[in-house]
Amino acid sequence: MSRRESPPPAPQRGEVEREERPERAEPLSDAEREIIQDTWGLVYKNCEDVGVSVLIRFFVNFPSAKQYFSQFQDMEDPEEMERSSQLRHHARRVMNAINTVVENLHDPEKVSSVLALVGKAHAIKYKVEPMYFKILSGVMLEVLSEEFPEFFPAEVQMVWAKLMGAVYWHVTGAYTEVGWLQVSSSAV
Repeated sequence: MSRRESPPPAPQRGEVEREERPERAEPLSDAEREIIQDTWGLVYKNCEDVGVSVLIRFFVNFPSAKQYFSQFQDMEDPEEMERSSQLRHHARRVMNAINTVVENLHDPEKVSSVLALVGKAHAIKYKVEPMYFKILSGVMLEVLSEEFPEFFPAEVQMVWAKLMGAVYWHVTGAYTEVGWLQVSSSAV
């Protein structure tokens, strides 16, 4: 870039950063699908407790995410969050959605359909900023690796990160499809 040229303007609210969104999610290999399904089976036995741990960490570390949850947006204390029936209910919904994805990894159309429904609901009905899906994915990976260290060594974490990238790709695709104007991976 010459001294006279200025850098391209940063995207403004309402613009889509299309160049950051890959054309498609990186597909999982058969071995990666097997790793995910094997490790998920161990996690899902405790799905509600794990889901609650994920949401509590998410809300404690990213309190702005609570703005979308009138039932527990004023809760500050992690112990109060843990006792909340509404938070437990949402934790089960999150974990069940992931379970549906994991159970259907052999069927990309089903995965895409499920995640499109999740994305559209969060975009249209709840108006959740899409960056929170990326943040939640990272929190989930942290919690899984801490609560199940023997089942989530670095190589398994890499496979799960690939899956979470695909989840984010599908969800943000649904946001774009319904006309959500800001889908940026740089927002995190």
